[in-house]
Amino acid sequence: MTVIETAPLGVADPSKPTTVHLSGEIDIFTSAALRRQLLDTLDHSTSVLIIDLSQVSFCDAGGLAVLVGIQRRARMMGITLALSAPRPFMSRLLHITGLERGLPMVV
Repeated sequence: MTVIETAPLGVADPSKPTTVHLSGEIDIFTSAALRRQLLDTLDHSTSVLIIDLSQVSFCDAGGLAVLVGIQRRARMMGITLALSAPRPFMSRLLHITGLERGLPMVV
């Protein structure tokens, strides 16, 4: 299951990014809930949203679709979305699908 932890958004400093930490599997069983949670996070985000992938153990096409959809929504809201700390399998998946060019990475 995917778990989301965010910094307290009620007191978010607009000069600092909002960071979301994901863990577990992002798949057909968890992607709908993840989408809802990320959309809610966008509503309270600063101008930069970073999705930390360091604890994601699996991601399927549904999970990638969530990331692409959230990026599109973020752009429409004037929010920059970036991914951070993907595990090697996730980096390969983003590379193979060409999404590494469209989903920026931060170090």
